[in-house]
Amino acid sequence: MVKNIAKEILSYILWPLLLGIPICMVYLGIKGGRPTLYFNIAYLSLGVSLYVLERVMPYREEWVKSDGQEFPDFAHTILNKGLIQLGLFLLLISGIIETMGHKSAYSFWPSGLPMAVQVLIAMVVSEFGLYWKHRLAHTWDFMWRFHSVHHSVEKLWFFNTGRFHFVDTLCSLLFSIPLLFIMGVPGDVFIYFSSITAFVGLLTHCNVYMHGGILNYIFITPNVHRWHHSRKIEEGNNNYGENLVMFDILFGTYYHPKDRHVGPLGIKEEMPKAFLSQLAAPFIWHKYRNKR
Repeated sequence: MVKNIAKEILSYILWPLLLGIPICMVYLGIKGGRPTLYFNIAYLSLGVSLYVLERVMPYREEWVKSDGQEFPDFAHTILNKGLIQLGLFLLLISGIIETMGHKSAYSFWPSGLPMAVQVLIAMVVSEFGLYWKHRLAHTWDFMWRFHSVHHSVEKLWFFNTGRFHFVDTLCSLLFSIPLLFIMGVPGDVFIYFSSITAFVGLLTHCNVYMHGGILNYIFITPNVHRWHHSRKIEEGNNNYGENLVMFDILFGTYYHPKDRHVGPLGIKEEMPKAFLSQLAAPFIWHKYRNKR
């Protein structure tokens, strides 16, 4: 009984704890002039922590078993991380990153506000673009064919967080980053925003037993996001937020039943099992549409 009580208490504090500690590490990295190093340490530490927690207190026992998709999950993650790193490198050599946050007649960024408020503004601005990109990816067949690679999994765990087709990832970046640059977002604010998005992504997909409580109405928590992966379209075509649920609530796509758990996950189409075939599938979508 004591063990169950301790587990319930832990389940309520895990999400803010697992998000707060990595953010603090990024803060130390920024203050120390080594944000990339500290972010990577925080990200890997969070991944290891979730791996352990998924085995100690899983949300679903059956999701702990292998689905045979570890290599494709890893390969998609590495490809996407590589593209993002390449993009940052190109921004660096072009001088864009160095000028981020420099005040000019064309800068709209409220750099005089406290850092926490600026980070929140960055999250809201990017969230608007990400929400509509994500919603389009579920309602427009051309974009769904790429996004379906992510939704083809039949279980959620931290390791398939980065399982996105690279075209899907590029679309997300195009819908979220340019407006921040146009507004003149400072570099430190961008680092915080990018880091929080990465940490929330891992937490959102983890197979850990936890309660979001009031946070379910602010952030995209695991409890909220699992419904988005439901195989039932009427359930899955909801909860499009990346970090925040504000636009889901505003536009009527927030979905979080309290009386039951999510059912089977996945998509109605067929998805090949091999990584290279998954990359090719959206370009020959007629072979896979409605085959399941």
